[in-house]
Amino acid sequence: MDNKYFEYAFKCAEKAFSLNEVPIGAVIVKDNVIISTGYNKKESSNSVLDHAEIIAIKKAERKLNNWRLDGCELYVTLDPCSMCASAIKQSRIKTVYSALSNSDDNNLSIIESIFKGDNINPEVKLYTNLAVDKSKKLLSSFFKIQRMK
Repeated sequence: MDNKYFEYAFKCAEKAFSLNEVPIGAVIVKDNVIISTGYNKKESSNSVLDHAEIIAIKKAERKLNNWRLDGCELYVTLDPCSMCASAIKQSRIKTVYSALSNSDDNNLSIIESIFKGDNINPEVKLYTNLAVDKSKKLLSSFFKIQRMK
């Protein structure tokens, strides 16, 4: 795990915050080089698919000209949802580093189940709660503003 990639993921999350989107950022790294980034755009795009992780995966696929993201790592400011976890596994990202576990207690067990290896795709390693305070502070600030509207 490299904190500089988390810092970049948080910059992406802050960009989402500034655009009134839930502040989640994602960075995909291959061979110690950032190959793509993403942040939530669900509200501005009116698309349930525009999560930070999905956007970063799509950009990485274009950059590598391959849907197989073998050898890539994902840094994200909040544990992925089940949709994103499935896309991560299908894309063959090898490791996910997450700043904060989702507040839904069931989410972690669901994504751990999705990330298990099977006959088609290898296991995805997950490390979570790696930058708890920073992620909680950003999310709390965002939702406090939302509740005041």
